Amino acid sequence: MAEESGPFRVLLTVRVKAGMAADFEKVWAQGSAEVTAQPANLGHALARSALEDDVYYVVSDWTDREAFLEFESSPGHVRHREKLHPYREGGSLAMMQVLEGVR
Repeated sequence: MAEESGPFRVLLTVRVKAGMAADFEKVWAQGSAEVTAQPANLGHALARSALEDDVYYVVSDWTDREAFLEFESSPGHVRHREKLHPYREGGSLAMMQVLEGVR
């Protein structure tokens, strides 16, 4: 097994209810400071699918899994998730360890 060398990455796939994409983007952006204020957060981004309507991806990098899990259950993050809930129709969460990055 390869040795851990990169960040711990989280990929959230979000299916947004039809007609609610602009509001979802606005509310997501309003909560971004809560994420980037975390010392263990190395950055995050919101992307819209080029192939599927109303599908978004949230990618965030963390120093390690434990730091992400601690943030995920924090009161501030729970409040932000609750604000996004009315726009969401479904989704999935993937967590991974980045082994190598090539530029």
